[in-house]
Amino acid sequence: MAEEAETTGIDNSNDKELATNVENLSLAGQKVEKQEAKKIDIVLHATGSAPILKQKKWSVDQEKPISAIVKFIHKYLKLEPEERLFLYINQTFAPSPDQIIKNLYECYGTNGKLILHYAKTQAWG
Repeated sequence: MAEEAETTGIDNSNDKELATNVENLSLAGQKVEKQEAKKIDIVLHATGSAPILKQKKWSVDQEKPISAIVKFIHKYLKLEPEERLFLYINQTFAPSPDQIIKNLYECYGTNGKLILHYAKTQAWG
């Protein structure tokens, strides 16, 4: 092993320290992942002829796409599969289904909440 170290120019005496540093880095990465798994509060408001939800405020995983919210509302309201549901932000535009809730919250969240309006017919935008 000493001959190998001499020929490659690598000092193997710090292997334990390096392994400890890598382990600490991994643990720090896990802590960051746990912090990022926070929930975002969303408030859902009915628009037009859409049924009103009994509970308007929900905590949602910030990494979910907005399409998950549409599916949830559709299921919660027990809508027929052929019934459409439109979701709007700031009563102006419909986000694309693949938009991540965290990104929308960072851009359009107010007072610690993301306010979404839902409708059964196209309302805005």
